[in-house]
Amino acid sequence: MNSQQLFGQIRKKQSYLCIGLDTDLEKIPAHLRSLHDPVFEFNKQIIDATHKLCVAYKPNIAFYEALGPKGWESLQKTLEYIPDDIFTIADAKRGDIGNTSSLYAKAFFEQMDFDSVTVAPYMGEDSVKPFLKFKDKWVILLAHTSNPGASDFQLMESRVTGRKLYEEVILKSKEWGSTDQLMYVVGATQAEKVESIRALVPDHFFLVPGVGAQGGDLELVSKYGMNKQCGLLVNSARAIIYASSGTDFSRKAEEEARKVNDVMKQCLDQYL
Repeated sequence: MNSQQLFGQIRKKQSYLCIGLDTDLEKIPAHLRSLHDPVFEFNKQIIDATHKLCVAYKPNIAFYEALGPKGWESLQKTLEYIPDDIFTIADAKRGDIGNTSSLYAKAFFEQMDFDSVTVAPYMGEDSVKPFLKFKDKWVILLAHTSNPGASDFQLMESRVTGRKLYEEVILKSKEWGSTDQLMYVVGATQAEKVESIRALVPDHFFLVPGVGAQGGDLELVSKYGMNKQCGLLVNSARAIIYASSGTDFSRKAEEEARKVNDVMKQCLDQYL
């Protein structure tokens, strides 16, 4: 899926919502836990309830890896169940030297057929380039994240340029691939940063976590981050998928997704 196709889905659904499938066995409704594959059943019902309201799903790979082989099976079944017109993100935060990155890329792009994977840029160009060799696949590079520890390194200033480290990462990495290959993770909890980052990469898509349970402001993120192709995938996970712990969990998830979607429609009308 290229950027034009992704934008086409955004226009069609009037949504730039990405739903995080951070499926935790300890948090899913109790009535599902006795099933053969409770993780997949939970995901299946969430997808059934929300697929018309979002343009992307983002399984956090850690929740599946932690379950061993059965978790990988649940993940593969989930991926195959997601409709073909919805963008898929492997939130794996991989990043290693070239030959290892090549194998990570094959795992997520060839074996599992995700549309994209999140990648950590700390080891530089040769750790990222192997992911960029796959046609119609995306690298989503960690730029400015929303966690408290982000300030430990990302906000450090260069003595040479005066720029923050995350700004240096963005300016350097945008030379590695096109706007159909590279997205950036930009946290929603510091909405004012989104505007300055948009100035550095005006045409790239951003994956924006932190809206919902983490308290990010969707309207401000949209105001500061939207470009002519919308340019945003705003992720919400816990606020949607865990809206209820009862038998009505999928209906409640749909209701929460619809609330987010209603705001997104307004923002698209206002800022696009």
